[in-house]
Amino acid sequence: MVKLAFPLGILLAAAEFSIGVALFFRIWMRLTSWLALLFMTFFTGLTLYIAFANPVSDCGCFGDAVVLTNWQTFYKNIVLISFAILIFIYRKTYKSRTRLPAVLGSVTIVLYFYLVLNSYNHLPLIDFRPYKVGINIPVSMQIPDEAPKDVYETTFEYKNRKTGKIKTFTEKNYPWQDTLNWEYVSTGPSHLIKAGYTPPIHDFMMENENGEDVKDFFLYDEGYTFIFVSYNLKKANRKAMPEINKLANYAWENKMQFVGMTASIRDEINNFSAETEAPFEFFNCDEITLKTMIRSNPGLLLLKKGTIIAKWHYNDIPDEKELGKIIEETESKEKDSKP
Repeated sequence: MVKLAFPLGILLAAAEFSIGVALFFRIWMRLTSWLALLFMTFFTGLTLYIAFANPVSDCGCFGDAVVLTNWQTFYKNIVLISFAILIFIYRKTYKSRTRLPAVLGSVTIVLYFYLVLNSYNHLPLIDFRPYKVGINIPVSMQIPDEAPKDVYETTFEYKNRKTGKIKTFTEKNYPWQDTLNWEYVSTGPSHLIKAGYTPPIHDFMMENENGEDVKDFFLYDEGYTFIFVSYNLKKANRKAMPEINKLANYAWENKMQFVGMTASIRDEINNFSAETEAPFEFFNCDEITLKTMIRSNPGLLLLKKGTIIAKWHYNDIPDEKELGKIIEETESKEKDSKP
């Protein structure tokens, strides 16, 4: 089932999009109105359950572009199912006398699938993630001085000296002065009651074999740093490794840093390096962070002074000529920005 999750996810998104396009262009309204109502009935019920049970903090409906809470997602579905019911009621009144809507709808769906395939085989056209090109990682990790802090609540247990019953109090009302009626028993764990500010990037690290976080050595380097990213080396596509190794050697020859980041264990790293002859050192990082950094396994990032200059899918590894153009443009922008 785990292997089917990705293709089923694409199929579900495609089905939802196709139904929406068909409704918009009034194509096969009797069928699509039924499908829209069934979809919205199912997902409205599902999001209501998720809102109460809270198994996840974000449904992921819009990816990183728009983040909704579970209750916001449910309210959104209430609005959508209201429209779906209206369309279903009046489904027989929607008629089209030309073929233009069908043509436009078909073109839209074809374009959708083209964009899906293009995003799968390359990087997405628009990157909504915290590690998009132009972002400075150290700056995105900072917490402003005026930013709200996490608010915690601590509980205390006291025993009533007269009744012997134990009661739980908070910091606002615990009877620490009333020693005649209450006897202190224990302090409970602190609970987060209000989350404070979370920086866009808050989990970036580069741990060496000794468990030391050495990210500052690369993030504050004045030169260029390539980062080979693979959340799982066993699942990494290896067809681009000859080009990547060639680029790594070119980087070393031109006094550029080239390192790897992965969540794989050290034995897997050693096996991968031996089998692919990767001429660079690997550091460890959390798997989710690496998946957030780039939608490709493996992928490649180019940094300078902690700023992401470029990102590449393993199908688009640059050659020396393309890299030279990027570096030339970067140097030109830096010169123009200086007073």
